[in-house]
This record gives sequence, structure tokens and C-alpha cells, in this order.
Amino acid sequence: MQDDLFTGNNQPQQFGATAYYLPGFVEQSAPSIIEAVRSCVRQAPLRHFSTPGGRKMSVLSSNCGEYGWVSDNKGYRYQQLDPVTERPWPEMPQVIKKAAIAAAKDCGFSQFEPDACLINVYSTGAAMGLHQDKDESDFSQPIVSFSFGLPVTFLWGGSRRTTKPAKIELKHGDVLVWGGESRLHFHGVKALAEGHHTLTSNVRINLTLRKR
Repeated sequence: MQDDLFTGNNQPQQFGATAYYLPGFVEQSAPSIIEAVRSCVRQAPLRHFSTPGGRKMSVLSSNCGEYGWVSDNKGYRYQQLDPVTERPWPEMPQVIKKAAIAAAKDCGFSQFEPDACLINVYSTGAAMGLHQDKDESDFSQPIVSFSFGLPVTFLWGGSRRTTKPAKIELKHGDVLVWGGESRLHFHGVKALAEGHHTLTSNVRINLTLRKR
């Protein structure tokens, strides 16, 4: 382990061929990570992306890092400038980057160097349908996902959309890491239930870190 702030109560739990659940891995560092996220969204405001077909996504999103993931009528892609501010995305805070690298290393991905962090904020009823993360240029790099605030049900599918997904209950401070054979598996999030958390109020914050 690289830092005592990044640790859960158990060893990584495997839920796919090369997919891992790290319960409570960033719970101790959550206050500093959440504050860093708030600083980022003050520079690059949260907004609803739309799909290429014109449907508004239910989550509010922004980015930090060298690249940001965006979606609009031009398609899904990464770009270095925020289309709202027309400025570079905020620099990725070190507390976020270090936590992602530590989580990836604990799961056997020792070369992970994220340069993009998608910030998603879920309010009551917000969800994410089954999808693949396939807009990156190097699928040898894993995906690292942080959960903060309200609990949610994560859906883990297979290499085809038709595979019935397994359900993983994610709580505050939990981390998921998947790569290798599992890298292009479909995944999603069920609609967020109403609730309250002391650090995030009535929302869930999800950070998804990738190497573009």
C-alpha cells in the first residue's frame, strides 16, 4: 500500500476475471478528495452532457486532468478544453491521482498513470445505463472508480450487452478497478435512491479515472 489514507478493511475482492472491489479504500481520504472535487467544479462547472442522439444524461458531469470526457451531438470523445469555459480542464488533484494509482497497484495494475478524471454527481433518480468504456486509445490501462456519499447499486455485465448483470452494492469510500480481460465489460448504475450523507448531502459523487 502506498499511503495509509488509502486502505479498506479487506483485500481486493474479485468480481470478474480482472475486476476488483476494494471496500472502504478511500473512506479515510474522502473529506480531502471531496474538497478537491469541489474546487475543480468551481473552475469547470457541472453540466448535463447529452448523448449523440440528443438525450440529456441524468447525471451532472465535469472533468479534471489533462483530458476530459465529453458527449454531445458530435459524439463521445476526449478533449483538452472544456467546451463550456473554453479553457483547459482543472489539473487533477494529487490526492485523487495518488489514490487511483494506489488502488490500481493493489489490483495488479502497477503501471497506471491516469490523465483523465470524469466527475459524475448523481441526485435522486439519476442512473447510468449499461455501457462500455471504449473511447480510450489504450485498453491495456485499467479503469478506477471511486464512490462517495449515498450508496448505489452497480451493475456488472459481460462482454455483450445482453448478459444479465450482477449487482454490487457500493458504499461511501468504495473503489472498483477493472482492466485486462474485463476492461470492455458492460457496466452501469441503478437509479439512486433518496437519502442523506454527512459529506455529500443528498447526492452520490463518482470519480472515474482513466488513461486516455
